[in-house]
Amino acid sequence: MATGTAADSAQTARDPVHTDPVPTYPPINQGAEGACDGVTETSTSATVLPGQAPGEVRPMRADARRNYERLLAEARTVFAQHGTDAALEEIARRSGVGIGTLYRHFPNRQAIMNAVFQEAKTALLERSRELAHAEQPCGALIEWLRALISHAGEYRGLAGALMSASHDESLALSQCCVPLAEAGETLLARARDGGAVRADVSIGDLMQLTKAIALAAEQAPDDPNLPDRLLLLTLHGLRGDQRAQPAATPAATAPTS
Repeated sequence: MATGTAADSAQTARDPVHTDPVPTYPPINQGAEGACDGVTETSTSATVLPGQAPGEVRPMRADARRNYERLLAEARTVFAQHGTDAALEEIARRSGVGIGTLYRHFPNRQAIMNAVFQEAKTALLERSRELAHAEQPCGALIEWLRALISHAGEYRGLAGALMSASHDESLALSQCCVPLAEAGETLLARARDGGAVRADVSIGDLMQLTKAIALAAEQAPDDPNLPDRLLLLTLHGLRGDQRAQPAATPAATAPTS
């Protein structure tokens, strides 16, 4: 199959990538549940695309499906090696397709990052369902937050992108925030109801904190214990069995001479 040639570049300019339906299929062998899978797979040869009616099925050619899976596999490898800001042209080159083919499947960087994150999102949702029945609600919440930090830090640049996506619904990655927040809220509510977490703690704040911790850990690759230290330090302030303490004044905290 041809790689990035001059002909490919010319074809890319002619491709109506903004008008053609853009398939965003979940990775192969992965369930299609959740709001950000983009597609509900109904058979090996037909898919339901975003924007289609529930009963409307559009066939997917086998070669296009193979291209999608190859692009997704190479994106994971390239992002792991070079971070999420790696050149998309390199992903296309390694996949043996032109950049126009990549853009037909993934119209922008956020779209391919969203597809790459689907495996982690599915694992996090599954783990949250398991932890929802744990005997220790606070311990279950902590374990899930640890998993969230781990997945957010899997690729350099992903934590920052997830943080931005939580405030911008136009970004493809923002679709992952809703199901993850709902899953986390279930665990947080159990810990809150048990008195282990303060009533004013929100899942939105907790998720932003996990992304910030993953981002901090990204800048300190030689300190693998940093994420857990930061998480435990944060959680100490969430405990529901602490009496409210007045804020320290500058005079009270200033060192004596």
